[in-house]
Amino acid sequence: MSDFIEELGLMVEEFGTAPTFEEMPRRDLSAKGINGPTAAHVIEEVHVPLNLAYLTFTTGSTAFQNIVGVTSAELPEKIDAAKNALKACGVLPGSTMLVTYPPLVNVFTNRALSEYPLDWNFLIRSSRDAFLYQLCKNRPEVIVGESTFIRAALEDAKSMGLEQDIPEERIVIVAGTPLDLELIDVAGKYGYKVYDLYGCQEFGWLTLNGIPLRNDISLVPSGVEGAMEFVVGGLPMGDSFVVSESGHVCNRDGKIITYRRDRTDPEYEVWVRETTLASDVTLKRAARTILRIKGRVVKVAPDVKTNSSCTVLELKPGIDSEKMQLEEPLIIKGPDKTVLFDRLVQAQIDLQDNAKNDPIWTKRR
Repeated sequence: MSDFIEELGLMVEEFGTAPTFEEMPRRDLSAKGINGPTAAHVIEEVHVPLNLAYLTFTTGSTAFQNIVGVTSAELPEKIDAAKNALKACGVLPGSTMLVTYPPLVNVFTNRALSEYPLDWNFLIRSSRDAFLYQLCKNRPEVIVGESTFIRAALEDAKSMGLEQDIPEERIVIVAGTPLDLELIDVAGKYGYKVYDLYGCQEFGWLTLNGIPLRNDISLVPSGVEGAMEFVVGGLPMGDSFVVSESGHVCNRDGKIITYRRDRTDPEYEVWVRETTLASDVTLKRAARTILRIKGRVVKVAPDVKTNSSCTVLELKPGIDSEKMQLEEPLIIKGPDKTVLFDRLVQAQIDLQDNAKNDPIWTKRR
């Protein structure tokens, strides 16, 4: 082997600008604030692109759990919604919070919990007896979890003779599945106040007790009789809810009855009619990105207007659209009601302005 090859090897090892595997940055579960056990997951390392703030997964309540990418551009609204929810629940900064299902922290983001700030922790094991043990021993001020799990655990406390050991007057924030209405009475025996938080891994928390947590939320006609579909930032959620003047059971001022949820049929597709961009090339790339990381169908109209003053989106019923006849086009107009969509377009722009930072991917000189 020539001396030059030896020198080249030393240069690669000592002075290379691209990282070795050992030098790559690590973002483990503790860095994401979700370092707690679940019986529904395994722990697996993955290569996460630098253009994503983090990866998470849908809850899998109606289908397989699907991967979700969260971009840095969309974090401010997501964090603000989480903080607004905590404040509305009466959570005091510095409180201790027991999270029964660790991935729920990804919906808040650990940044929101740290900035609030809160001290949050998880169950030793994802079981009802572990929940009761930590509730009685550590006596957290706030409990976050799935409503039926918490209701069943509190009922177990009675049969186990633990009623006198359960701390009283706690804040219970239920999320992940529709509210189990029986929990309200069961928790009420201990002076617990129940709050119903609705949202998703893709876009964060969206309503609390039927009241929107973001300004870019719209309700549009749904394929579900007697319900309205939820749209956030111009992107349909696929969830339809009854909207009632009688109000949410946890707060009569909340009109969106999130515990009466149904899947929209047919689902909407989003068509971009106007964009602030000068070209539709970036827009088409953003549409593909949204499909891949958020699972939402976005299409660019052939005659899309560029250099517009704001984004204009049209919602069209998808397959089997005969079930829902719209009298006129369903338009979502920015900037107020298209914030989320615009943030995802900005994320695409940011990606294009910043190279992958890996010479392996250089395709031309």
